[in-house]
Amino acid sequence: MKKVIIIAFCFCIPLAAVSQKSSSRQVLLEQLKSTHNAKNWFVPVNTTLEGLTATQAAWKDKGNHSSGQLAYHLLFWNERQLKDFKGEKNDNFTGNNEETFDKFDQAQWANIVKRLDQVLTDIEKWVETAPEDQLAKHAGTIANISAHNAYHTGQIVTVRKAQGSWDPEKGVK
Repeated sequence: MKKVIIIAFCFCIPLAAVSQKSSSRQVLLEQLKSTHNAKNWFVPVNTTLEGLTATQAAWKDKGNHSSGQLAYHLLFWNERQLKDFKGEKNDNFTGNNEETFDKFDQAQWANIVKRLDQVLTDIEKWVETAPEDQLAKHAGTIANISAHNAYHTGQIVTVRKAQGSWDPEKGVK
């Protein structure tokens, strides 16, 4: 009887470890998706950018960033992080974070929105398929990406509300 219990116990430990690993992957994916395109506790970035024209995206008040600048900033950092995860070389960057806002261009608005959606999808795919050791190595960064994206998405809502272009039916009245 003791042998059966010991053998059963030995099989349960690896199963618990597998469950814990897949659980952290699922939590990270849920966080990423809730800031990308799955409405949960807050409005995701795709919803905040939906229907926003290039002219509206360029609007800003009192020295704050525009919605377009915020979207470009998210695109910049998410693209860099995805390249890091994949082991790809990033373009040179001076380290001046203002540059990540100031390169917004109205003529590129539709492309910025499309690329942001794609890079967020690609990060989610990477998290879904990454080997456990790589996922564990980057888990803290992935959680920070979600927090960073949520923060700036909230700023976009605030800018759109001040501008009068936010539809409260999309969330955040």
